Amino acid sequence: MAADAGPVRNFFSAVTKLPHGMVNVIAEIKKASPSAGLIRPDFDPVTIAHTYHAAGADALSVLTDEKYFHGRLDYIKQVRQAVPLPVLRKDFIIDPWQVWESRVAGADAILLIAQVLTDSILTDLLILAAELKLTALVEVHEMDSLLRVRSVMGFPMRSYSLLGINNRDLTTFKVDFSTSLRLAEFAEDKTILVAESGIREKSDVQRLAAAGIRTVLIGETLMKSDDVAQTMANLKGIFRQA
Repeated sequence: MAADAGPVRNFFSAVTKLPHGMVNVIAEIKKASPSAGLIRPDFDPVTIAHTYHAAGADALSVLTDEKYFHGRLDYIKQVRQAVPLPVLRKDFIIDPWQVWESRVAGADAILLIAQVLTDSILTDLLILAAELKLTALVEVHEMDSLLRVRSVMGFPMRSYSLLGINNRDLTTFKVDFSTSLRLAEFAEDKTILVAESGIREKSDVQRLAAAGIRTVLIGETLMKSDDVAQTMANLKGIFRQA
């Protein structure tokens, strides 16, 4: 089934290119989260994807976890058929089966959370993802995880892995925006950095861009916006004509 899934869109290139504005934006499609509860009662992933694409998103992140985020794997195919943007499958991926499953579902990238994976499993998943032409967003939440994964970033091929810095504490769910700024200093290649969680204002993006981070993943701020195009333009620092 993976062999018949069709070509993969280049997620890595879409989010590491020189941005139009201050940053590239991975716009997230999610109905709910453990920290925020129900975010969007009138949830329609296809409509949201069209809105994000029209607003200038560079890539999409789609929540597929059902228990905590009210997601579905089917959303990836629906979104991918609706817009030309590359799509990240956002889920708790811990087993090679899920990587194959992601490829069959139409994902162009997968999330790998460093704190829930051993070094050997993370390495195996990175190798498999590269074999299937999937970009891997390796996510860290604290310094220990960053130092642990630095040696495998770019393995087995540089253009298949990104380093995500999530500002949310996995234990308390509290957001500390300074996490991205602090950990970015220890990243060997800033072009592959993705800042996640707690990014709400233009000033947040300005601080991240000043730290050398060129890509951000934004969910709730866009999902709750009444004018996604204006919010996107504001976050990117782009003047939007009326």
